[in-house]
Amino acid sequence: MAALSLMKSNKCFGGFVNKYTHQSSVLSCSMSLSVYLPPNCSKDASVPYVIYLSGLTCTDDNVMFKSGVQQYAAEHGIAVVAPDTSPRGLDIPGENDSYDFGTGAGFYLNATKSPWEKYRMEDYVVKELPSVLAQSLPELDTTRVSICGHSMGGHGALVLALRNPGMYKSVSAFSPICNPSKVPWGIKAFEGYLGSDERVWNQYDASELVGTYSGGPLDILIDTGTSDEFLEEQLHPHVFENAAKAVPNIHLESTMRQGYDHSYYFIASFIKNHIEFHAKHLL
Repeated sequence: MAALSLMKSNKCFGGFVNKYTHQSSVLSCSMSLSVYLPPNCSKDASVPYVIYLSGLTCTDDNVMFKSGVQQYAAEHGIAVVAPDTSPRGLDIPGENDSYDFGTGAGFYLNATKSPWEKYRMEDYVVKELPSVLAQSLPELDTTRVSICGHSMGGHGALVLALRNPGMYKSVSAFSPICNPSKVPWGIKAFEGYLGSDERVWNQYDASELVGTYSGGPLDILIDTGTSDEFLEEQLHPHVFENAAKAVPNIHLESTMRQGYDHSYYFIASFIKNHIEFHAKHLL
């Protein structure tokens, strides 16, 4: 397993935003990730961390550049780990043809349809990434992990938490794609990566998964803007809310934020709330 190589380090709120690369055996390419290490962590004093999954077209840089998460992570002594959103440079025909499929649009699933079988972002986030972090960053406590995401990444956070009970202490999402098997973004991705069997699609649809959740208590925080330009066509938070009501071990707080849209201005406005939410479960 390839260790992380440090490419860049910038001091921020007493800690450091570090940019790393490593060779992924799961994805068969070089991957980048960004990690915020708060000022209180060291090799002898590890800290919990939140995995942040970004949305369509994004990289690991977006949350570090735009959200302001470092200030609140530093205050609580929590690290933030931001992986990339897809494999890159695999030279698959069509991988760069559209913003919502292929490069920058891995949808945090394990693709099965040719020629996309190397798009195994679920295995990367759930299996390989934690092992790489444990090997290279002893500053991180791999037993205390929560997950968060935006848009496609919000979908990823919900789905990975539901598919892997007990792996994450808490889960939160900004503007998640809550019912992807019924909306254009998800249908395009699922058909392209998984084929035409909608029963397979349901395995990566949070609104379908939540009804079969059999794990322990899981606290979920969702924020969505009422002025989100994708709310009606792509996001459908009400579908997930209704499905979650019937599941005793799912504790959901879902809020519509008046006047906010889909952008990082929205995320920056409420990222403090999300870090505080995760801190209650990690510290």
